[in-house]
Amino acid sequence: MTRIALVHATSAAVDPIKAAFAESWPEPALVNLLDDSLSRDRALAPELTDDLFRRFDALGRYAISFGADAILFTCSAFGPAIERVARSVEIPVLKPNEAMFAEAIAIGGTIGMLATFEPSIASMTEEFEEQANRAGAAAKLKSVLVPAAMAALQAGRREEHDALVAKAAAELTGCDAIMLAQFSMAPAAARLRGQIRIPILTSPASAVAALRNRLLQRKKASG
Repeated sequence: MTRIALVHATSAAVDPIKAAFAESWPEPALVNLLDDSLSRDRALAPELTDDLFRRFDALGRYAISFGADAILFTCSAFGPAIERVARSVEIPVLKPNEAMFAEAIAIGGTIGMLATFEPSIASMTEEFEEQANRAGAAAKLKSVLVPAAMAALQAGRREEHDALVAKAAAELTGCDAIMLAQFSMAPAAARLRGQIRIPILTSPASAVAALRNRLLQRKKASG
C-alpha cells in the first residue's frame, strides 16, 4: 500500500487534507506528523532560521525511516526548508501550494490570494512569482491578509473563520481566480463559491491530485 507522510505545523491543517484524500484518493495510508511549535516559532522569526531548517531535515529523514513513498508538507511558510528536504531524498516531496500555484498560473491574469497566517505571504509570493516565471506566464498575484481568522479557528470557531475569509474576498475585485493560502482555509471554499463566480482554488485538493499524478508517473517509469 502507498504510504504518504503528511507534515503539519498546525493541527488545523490535518482535517482538510484528510478530507481531500478521502474525496479523491482514499487508497493511500496517511501518516500525520504534527509539530505545532513550528508555526509558533516561525511567527516569531523574520526569516527561516538554521534551527528550522534542521528540524525540517529531521522530519524528512523520519518520513524516509518509516517507508514513506512521498512527503506532502501542509505548512505554507517554510518553502526553502521544504526545498532542501526535496533535494536530500529520492521520493517525491510536494510543497503545500506548489500544485495550486500551477493551476492558478494556468488560468492566468490576476490571481487573488487570501491568507490567514501573515508570515506565509512573503514566501508564497516569491514562490508564486518564481513558478510563473518558469512557466513563462504573466500571472500577477494580489494578496489579502485575514488577520483575525486564524485566531478564530484556533479557538474552535470555524463558522467565524469562514465568514471572515468570505468577507475579505470582497477586496479581491478584478481577479480571475482566488487561492486560499492555508490548508486550514479549505473548508471556507464552499462559502466563497456560493458568492463568487470565479474559480476558488484550495491547496489540499490541488496537492492530492498532483501527488497522485507524480506517483503514478513514477510507477510507470520504474516499470
